[in-house]
Amino acid sequence: MPNSLLASSLRNRRRRSKSKRQKLIQNQPPSQETALTEEEEEEEEDEGNGFKLKTSAKHGVQPLGNLYFVNKGAVNVRNTGLGNLQVLTDELVLEILALLDAAHLGVLSTVTKSFYVFANHEPLWRNLVLEELKGDFLFAGSWKATYVASRYPKSQPFGGDGESVLKIRDFYSDYLFQSWLCANLEMKREWLERDNISRVRGLSVEEFITNFEEPNKPVLLEGCLDDWGAVKKWTKEYLSDVAGDVEFAVGPVEMKLENYFKYSDGVSEERPLYLFDPKFAEKVPVLDSEYEAPVYFREDLFSVLGNERPDYRWIIIGPSGSGSSFHIDPNSTSAWNAVITGSKKWVLFPPDVVPPGVHPSPDGAEVACPVSIMEWFMNFYGDTRSWNKRPVECVCKAGEVVFVPNGWWHLVINLEESIAITQNYVSRRNLLNVLEFLKKPNAKELVSGTNDRENLHDKFKKAIEEAYPGTIQELEKKAEEKRIAEEQKVTFWDAATDSKSGAFKFSF
Repeated sequence: MPNSLLASSLRNRRRRSKSKRQKLIQNQPPSQETALTEEEEEEEEDEGNGFKLKTSAKHGVQPLGNLYFVNKGAVNVRNTGLGNLQVLTDELVLEILALLDAAHLGVLSTVTKSFYVFANHEPLWRNLVLEELKGDFLFAGSWKATYVASRYPKSQPFGGDGESVLKIRDFYSDYLFQSWLCANLEMKREWLERDNISRVRGLSVEEFITNFEEPNKPVLLEGCLDDWGAVKKWTKEYLSDVAGDVEFAVGPVEMKLENYFKYSDGVSEERPLYLFDPKFAEKVPVLDSEYEAPVYFREDLFSVLGNERPDYRWIIIGPSGSGSSFHIDPNSTSAWNAVITGSKKWVLFPPDVVPPGVHPSPDGAEVACPVSIMEWFMNFYGDTRSWNKRPVECVCKAGEVVFVPNGWWHLVINLEESIAITQNYVSRRNLLNVLEFLKKPNAKELVSGTNDRENLHDKFKKAIEEAYPGTIQELEKKAEEKRIAEEQKVTFWDAATDSKSGAFKFSF
């Protein structure tokens, strides 16, 4: 497959609706006919477009452009093998196949070469594993191999190095090819070059509040994790020793940490499972003792709720390519994210700028966006170059902390295997924002991290008034004074024009 057509053939921008009930849809299809040789599995690079691939395509699927410009006269096996179903989009075909169980998918894969590709589509098998086995599985190199090995442990349908992959010739599909491409692309250099975030070291708490928290501006903080035991200890080996048998939240399931590490070591897919656990400190108390909130974030007003507070801190572990697509942090809170090992690419947009390719619903309850983070970089990142309000970007490395102000859109992708701690918090600077958010009419849909969504506002406000009498009224008074001052502020043109003579003058 000529790499020169990679960029031009990928114009079909796939989107999904992201919500708390989001489906697990990933794409990485295998195929049939000719086994790939070791040479075909070697890393290759497209010098013309700058795409660097981790591995060559093993399934034989090619971008649709190859059918028209390279293999002219070829017949698309995708269409002939689907028969009358060829009029359906690839996405719809996969939605239909998702209704089948494993046995029927296996039977369907023997019908035609086209059905072989679709029925071996990795996300179908991923869904089967997660729905049927939950987190009780050992990853075997592919999701289909994992399912078969778990359900039929005495059978040996696959080789010792995972599933035997056969190559289908003349199967063309932008949808399936882009899925594989997103799973195997490395980040392009130009996606990592922009670093326009403020980087500071040795900042006082007062300076942080004045320069960043009050104006609601992101910042990267250096040197504030030097005393953390976690920075010195938290390797995969250490975490396996102290918590290998402990189950952590991984996507929609709970997995033992040692099993998750086996998965993350061997996976290559468009959206790898991400360990994101809000109860890690309760599960493994020693981890709680090996870190503390940096001095800038010690004021945590949600703590007045005690055990009734919403989820607020998470341990985050994931392989290269894992991460979080564009979102705004829950409950109008601000957040900090500390990288312990690895590195993360951040892209942040202010509250009044919706990222390209992202479409929030009017009530903010759901967000439609590209299927994967890599797809957003491929199809939308370049759009931001011409924007007046460009995103704030950085690569956050081990020992560094990113402050995420409330309301800011942000995307994060791990550039390598990474371990991090993140925490959402409420301080006096965003208390009024949080209270306003919690009392919205659709708070039941918007509030997260707690079972008592409808009553959280009243509980929180009452607890604040009891713990800090007069604080809310004082903040409301200051907010009103600030609003009036803003309305009365003289504009540049008002100051630059002499109202009596109409002459232009400078005012400093």
